[in-house]
Amino acid sequence: MFDSLSQKLNKVFRDLRGFGRLSETNIKDALREIKLALLEADVNYKVVKDFIDSIKDKAIGKDVLDSITPGQQVVKIVYDEMVVLMGGDKPFVPETKKNNNRIMLVGLQGSGKTTTTAKMAEYYRKKGYNPYLVPLDIRRPAAVEQLVFLGKQLNIPVHPVGQEKNVVKIAQKAMEAAWKTENSLIIFDTAGRLHIDQELMDELLELKKIIQPQAIYLVADSMTGQDAVNSVVSFNEKLSLTGVVLTKLDGDARGGAALSIRATTGTPIVFIGVGEKIQDFELFHGDRMASRILGMGDVISLVERAQNQFDEQQMVDFEQKIKKNEINLVDFLNQLKQFRKLGPLEKILEMIPGMNNLKGLNLDEKQILYIEAIILSMTIKERLKPEIIDASRKKRIAKGSGTSVQEVNQLLNKFFMMKKMMKDIMKQKNKFTKMGGKLWR
Repeated sequence: MFDSLSQKLNKVFRDLRGFGRLSETNIKDALREIKLALLEADVNYKVVKDFIDSIKDKAIGKDVLDSITPGQQVVKIVYDEMVVLMGGDKPFVPETKKNNNRIMLVGLQGSGKTTTTAKMAEYYRKKGYNPYLVPLDIRRPAAVEQLVFLGKQLNIPVHPVGQEKNVVKIAQKAMEAAWKTENSLIIFDTAGRLHIDQELMDELLELKKIIQPQAIYLVADSMTGQDAVNSVVSFNEKLSLTGVVLTKLDGDARGGAALSIRATTGTPIVFIGVGEKIQDFELFHGDRMASRILGMGDVISLVERAQNQFDEQQMVDFEQKIKKNEINLVDFLNQLKQFRKLGPLEKILEMIPGMNNLKGLNLDEKQILYIEAIILSMTIKERLKPEIIDASRKKRIAKGSGTSVQEVNQLLNKFFMMKKMMKDIMKQKNKFTKMGGKLWR
């Protein structure tokens, strides 16, 4: 996520930290590099200009130039301004009622509307709502079937369209059916087009009048950059959007849309899609995203994701082992299988401060089988105390597991790396604990 932009900004910050003292020239040179990095990331030109001007006013002040750590002060200023740029340090939380909530999802074809409909339904179901999905994209081949398939996967009801071709009638019948079955949230997956046209807008305006939704979200593909921003402007003019759902953020190396939308359109980013799985959907936090872009990690989101995926008692027991520094290779194998539920290991590491530059750590099922074979070829003592494994032991383990010494070394390196990662996560636990007996919150 935003790899290209992050790398360029972090190079600028490393150079700044290398100076014992900063001059106005140093700062202006750094801001020039930041400006170029943002423009190359497809951030709106006016947004970049205002952003740089705001930083310049603060960074060339006496407090920064005379500071003991001026480089860090500039980084802090850039971070604060980036948080403001993306909507502040508190997420935009849409209002919902106990019952009779109606949400319209709109957008162009290919933005991920139908998948987002299912992801949003699952998100709200976990919060106690009873969702009902309504397919209104009857022109795109297999759009209805796709939503029906996702609904079956999640065991969430999808309104049967049948042979009806009038989307207004479908919407009316869907609301009647949902209210009879006491569904507390109806999500309408509306039609898209390859481009914005009057026919599309007329249909959406008619649906808005009939549905009277509490929220209208534009689903936009983050990888389209300024085209996504332009879509927000166009849809917002006609429909008065509640907010934006930015999809495919995990594959966006630039970040232009995420950094431009709020400042350019005034419309908040509400949700983000960060992967292909249904659970890869979360509220957008401007401060957390700024932290990730600037290489500071995002432990809070990682902890929240872990809370949803891990067995709590297992994590309580595991936490005690971490505190006592008793993690062994058996624990490693068990927790590796757990951590894979959070997504690719490489992506997890990006969320931990200081570990975002570690690459090549993604593990598939085949690699986990190799790891299991290697660990089972060790003696009990070696599994419990992997630090005793020397060159001769590695040869024996490699032979016993049908692998190579190199693969044994790779496993041990991954073990010590994950051990550090888990320890770092647990260090953050107290920041998010709301009550003594509860693990994460």
